[in-house]
Amino acid sequence: MTAYAELRAQLETLTTEAFRPELAEIDRLSTLDIARTMNAEDATVPAAVAARLPQIAAAVDAIAERMARGGRLVYAGAGTAGRMGVLDASECPPTFNTDPADVVGLIAGGPSAMVRAVEGAEDSPQLAAEDLAALRIGPDDTVVGISASGRTPYAIGAVEAARARGALTVGLSCNAGSALAAAADHGIEVVVGPELLTGSTRLKAGTAQKLVLNLISTITMIRLGKTYGNLMVDMRSSNEKLRARARRIVALATGAPDEEIEAALTATGGEVKNAILVVLGEVDGQAAAELLAASRGHLREALAHARTR
Repeated sequence: MTAYAELRAQLETLTTEAFRPELAEIDRLSTLDIARTMNAEDATVPAAVAARLPQIAAAVDAIAERMARGGRLVYAGAGTAGRMGVLDASECPPTFNTDPADVVGLIAGGPSAMVRAVEGAEDSPQLAAEDLAALRIGPDDTVVGISASGRTPYAIGAVEAARARGALTVGLSCNAGSALAAAADHGIEVVVGPELLTGSTRLKAGTAQKLVLNLISTITMIRLGKTYGNLMVDMRSSNEKLRARARRIVALATGAPDEEIEAALTATGGEVKNAILVVLGEVDGQAAAELLAASRGHLREALAHARTR
């Protein structure tokens, strides 16, 4: 069997690559009917994710434990999967005020692959190993390999290289019985079924990946104390819109009048979490910073200590 024939045979076994004869004439439908069909397909994705929530939660607990020790969260994938990882990583600094080095997205072929395919990059597990070596991955870190098929060499190579370095590993795929899930400490297989366009895993599979990565990063940050209830108290106020949001968050958390909120934000250099502690804990800016440091950034814990001072 030639390499091409072998690859074709492998693809034919994947749910995400399956051909759907009932959609063979979708191009003859009206635009509205195509939109309805596509929307109905997308509506099935949350249920597929829901079926894997126990596995996702277990992975999140393990990730948060390591990040609390100073570890990093690294996503690694090729094509759409890699782009989803880079997107999620890039949203963490403005949303949770994380250091850009804390959550990292690796895409096969490097940053240029975000907008243009890099031929052959996804087929190289060695490239993944080199990318992780450059980050000096260690036991407190987590590497999440992402691949719709669950067979992408770059994603599998990233997981295998990470495990060899003692890191926690997660394998996120959209096919059951995937090599990626088997290689990881935590396998998450969100089976969304065949795509509307045969093999176009930027559709349901991409949506599933986005939903799972939202769960992983958001809940991890909640566990790390980056929120207070459902408020983004660690957000970075880097522009006027975000500064207005910062004032609103402090108002929602404290119910304080505008003058007190402005004074608290001024006393804390615009840090939302610290300002809330100044108002609710009735402490000054310096004390708020010290209490939060002692509480590893957890506002509820810092508030409890402030009220017993």
